[in-house]
Amino acid sequence: MARKKKKKHDDEHVDESWLIPYADLLTLLLALFIVLFAMSSVDAAKFQMLSKSFNAVFTGGTGVLEYSSVTPPENEKDGIDQLKKDKEKEKDKEQKKKEREAADRQELEGVQKQVNQFIKNKKLEHQLETKLTKEGLLITIKDSIFFDSGQAVIRQEDIPLAKEISNLLVLNPPRNIIISGHTDNVPIKNSQFQSNWHLSVMRAVNFMAILTENPKLDAKVFSAKGFGEYKPAASNKTAEGRSKNRRVEVLIQPRNAATDENQ
Repeated sequence: MARKKKKKHDDEHVDESWLIPYADLLTLLLALFIVLFAMSSVDAAKFQMLSKSFNAVFTGGTGVLEYSSVTPPENEKDGIDQLKKDKEKEKDKEQKKKEREAADRQELEGVQKQVNQFIKNKKLEHQLETKLTKEGLLITIKDSIFFDSGQAVIRQEDIPLAKEISNLLVLNPPRNIIISGHTDNVPIKNSQFQSNWHLSVMRAVNFMAILTENPKLDAKVFSAKGFGEYKPAASNKTAEGRSKNRRVEVLIQPRNAATDENQ
């Protein structure tokens, strides 16, 4: 009886070349999940570190899986720590700024109360008024209380009132104060002034000169401006509106105003 021949099955060689793209795919997926996790965190420093690692996967550099541990290299840890410190400093700076602004506004509110009490005692409610704005404490004075129509020189009999107002501006430490003149839009042209603009400037300058005669005031913190008819407080279409527009304004600025302008 013939012996059956055993079938010889040679193991076929398995092609493992697919493992390479498969491993790359796993690496990319892992990097993607890590990036998604980092994006859900508010820590920008960690996100930057992970972003660099993810970029390295595509550019052939050191990949995420090649780190010996999940702890970032020392230089990147230093960068993260520095970013945290900078963030804390910025937060402290903003907090201190808010505290200064709050204290400053409270001080201006105190000055406003003093001025309002002065207005009430002198029965000047129809001639003077105050308003606290972002620019500072604004004191508005109708021109009729100091000036004749078309004139820029303060009436002699009203100089004492101007000096009393100067005492309200004595602050410690001093604040920057801007005196500005305003007119209505009725054209003016006489031997003294060619326009409302010229009239408004001289009214501001002359009023400032009376104020700074007060030895308790520092003239260096004062400045004068003239806006003519170009910054009306009311409509020039009515007599009442034009009366409101003819005014002198005293702006007591916040203490941080000069610092903010220089930034």
